[in-house]
Amino acid sequence: MEEYTFSQGKEMRCGYTTGSCAAAAAKAAAQMLLSGKRVDAVELDTPKGIRLHLETREVELTPDYAVCAIQKDSGDDPDDTNGILIYARVEKTDAPEHVLEGGEGVGRVTKPGLACAVGGPAINPVPRKMILQSLTDAAAQFGYSGSLKVTISAPAGVEIAPKTFNPRLGIVGGISILGTSGIVEPMSDTALIETMYAEINVQAEKGNKDLLVFFGNYGEDFTRDNLMVDIDNAVTCSNFVGELLDYAVYKGFESLLLIGHSGKLVKLAQGVMNTHSKYADCRTELFALQALFNGASLETGKKIYAALTTDEVIKILKAENLFDKVMPAVTEKIDYYMQHRVHGKLKTGALMFSNVYGILGKTAHADELIRLHQQKRKDEDNAR
Repeated sequence: MEEYTFSQGKEMRCGYTTGSCAAAAAKAAAQMLLSGKRVDAVELDTPKGIRLHLETREVELTPDYAVCAIQKDSGDDPDDTNGILIYARVEKTDAPEHVLEGGEGVGRVTKPGLACAVGGPAINPVPRKMILQSLTDAAAQFGYSGSLKVTISAPAGVEIAPKTFNPRLGIVGGISILGTSGIVEPMSDTALIETMYAEINVQAEKGNKDLLVFFGNYGEDFTRDNLMVDIDNAVTCSNFVGELLDYAVYKGFESLLLIGHSGKLVKLAQGVMNTHSKYADCRTELFALQALFNGASLETGKKIYAALTTDEVIKILKAENLFDKVMPAVTEKIDYYMQHRVHGKLKTGALMFSNVYGILGKTAHADELIRLHQQKRKDEDNAR
């Protein structure tokens, strides 16, 4: 594929989604079944308006069914599904309309809250529409007025699935067939944000009104080891705190507790709602400013400002007897900006920790929300 985008000052080649692969494979297999002739390449119009020309692989053509595969190409995006084969098997059916099923390596949905029905294949709405439209187009091309059944499979998905967010979302046995535009834009934040939304949707469907959120594995590990809180229902926000808070309000949650490492969480104290370093690396500025406000020498302020890690900052604050003055000011600002983002529509709390120094600080409602989640764990344990 020769479409490009730009990220971090580099030209990067776009790819195409598993949804595009499935739709193209379905179209080619349907064309083969209805024409009785082998198809070596297929054209597909994506929702983004880009037309793909894709070669078929692993072709099998019989009088009763046709099978082929399209190889996934993620372009320059780091993607666990890059290079795998997405298969479509198409056969005629007496059903009143086209039928779409999931085969080997396509996950099954086990929890409500996703865009796919519980018990059905994890094929998202846009790819589903693309696949069924491909069948309709092929039928019209060859004057076929009946219905077709297509089974989408991705055998490599069985092995890949544990590396994805699918287990957390209650999708078992394989990958999801994804893609809203049909095109993979390298290093795009969209897929990560949509995954976070999907996790929140699952919690909302379960009736959970109190979100527990981590930036990533560090928060999970710290909470599991130190707070006696059940993390099975937690959500991962990556760097997208702003989108997290907005969506929690939209879904009607009552509280949100964010537990994070100091290197991420301190950025919220300056109103930064995307904590990736490419957007803002302001880990030491507020610490240095608050230290100066609380009597630090100019030399100490400069040392804090120049520190390479927040653990080094904490070391300096403790050595200068400033930690107990600075940290409350920092957590107060975190509290302010979280509440400012949600306009007071849900209770928020945050706990900042360090792998070296443990718990560093908490916002005003953090202890209350920690106790709430601890009680939930006790209630679940007693119910077992």
